[in-house]
Amino acid sequence: MSTPSWTIRRLHTVDEVQVEALADVLIDCVEGGASVSFMLPLARERALAFWRKVAHGVKAGERALLVAEDAGGICGTVQLLLDQPENQPHRADLAKMLVYSRVRRQGLGAALMRAAEDMARECGRTLLVLDAVTGGDAYRLYLRLGWVKVGDVPKFALYPEGGFCSTTYFYKDLS
Repeated sequence: MSTPSWTIRRLHTVDEVQVEALADVLIDCVEGGASVSFMLPLARERALAFWRKVAHGVKAGERALLVAEDAGGICGTVQLLLDQPENQPHRADLAKMLVYSRVRRQGLGAALMRAAEDMARECGRTLLVLDAVTGGDAYRLYLRLGWVKVGDVPKFALYPEGGFCSTTYFYKDLS
C-alpha cells in the first residue's frame, strides 16, 4: 500500500489564506452535489463568510478543526462542535467532513474520521454524533468505520440543486 500524499493536522487558528482554501473545498463539494447546508450556486463570498465564522469558533474554543493538505494545498477537512449544553460535556457533533474531488477514493475521508475521533479523545469527548445523507458515500463510509446508525429523517434537507434528501443520524462511543 502506498503512502498517502497528504497530511492531517489540527488548526488552532485559521488565517485568511486557509479560509480561502477551505472555501475552495466547500465550493467543490457543493458543486459536486454534497448536501452540506448550502444551495447552488454557492457564491464565493458566502463560502468565505462560513469559514470566517468557523475560524472565530476555532479561536473561541467552540470548534476543533482538522485539515488535510497535499502538494496542492488544503484538500479535506472535518470539525468537532465542542460548544455543547452543560449536561453534555462528554459529547461533540462531528460536522462538515469534506474531501476535495481531486483526492477522493484515496482513503482521505476515513483518515479524517479517524483523526477526528483521536482529536475528540484529546478534547475529553467520548461520544460523537453526526448526520449524513441517507445512502450516500459518507453514509457508507461511516458504517464501514463502525458508526452506529440511529435512524433516518425523510425530507430533512435539500440537495444543492434542489430536491429533498433524507438524513441518517449516527453516533460513535469512544469510551
